Amino acid sequence: MRLSEKQASGLIEILKALPDPRCKRGVRHRNLSIIALSICAVICGCRGYAAIAQWTKNCSQKMLERLWCRKKDHRYIPPSEPTIRRQLQKVDAEKVDMAVSDWASRLSSGNAIGIDGKTLRGARREDGTKVHLLSAFIHQQGITIAQKEVPAKSNEIPSAIPLSEPLDLKGKVVTADALHTQHNLARFLVQEKQADYCFTVKDNQSDLKEAIAYLGLNEGFPP
Repeated sequence: MRLSEKQASGLIEILKALPDPRCKRGVRHRNLSIIALSICAVICGCRGYAAIAQWTKNCSQKMLERLWCRKKDHRYIPPSEPTIRRQLQKVDAEKVDMAVSDWASRLSSGNAIGIDGKTLRGARREDGTKVHLLSAFIHQQGITIAQKEVPAKSNEIPSAIPLSEPLDLKGKVVTADALHTQHNLARFLVQEKQADYCFTVKDNQSDLKEAIAYLGLNEGFPP
């Protein structure tokens, strides 16, 4: 999806509000520019600090200017790999994630939001367990607008409502697989978020599945 200049500038405005965890003394590169460069590099497929740093080195002067990089001797200078690494390890990752998700949600007027979970490849916690994320995404573009890490000793169900709470879902349809066909989530979406839902019904909701079969709604049912 090609972004307009206004849409791209919207990301910068959101990132400006993020706090800088560093002491102001000796700071050479803005928190804003480091995070903005890193986000753009990741969107372009970079994985890891070295790849992000290399991407920033290949940026044009115009790109570095628009991403608020430091200017020295009439040239805009990107941050080094150690600077990028140290800063990304210090910032509040959840706040950055929320800021980017907020920006992404403004890029589409899509009315269908999906909730789905996935286990990350190669990502493990200190205790060796795999990292599992629950995400909300826009169906039309596949843009992720929110995500939460599912605790190791839990499952996706308790994370669905906290994931949905900050989202503007009024008048939209939320879809989810059978695991999330739960009374609490359905009530929350309708009563609190003023949204509709379309859930899959399987054996985890045996009474509901039986009622659907009894009414004949499982054969040629138009959603």
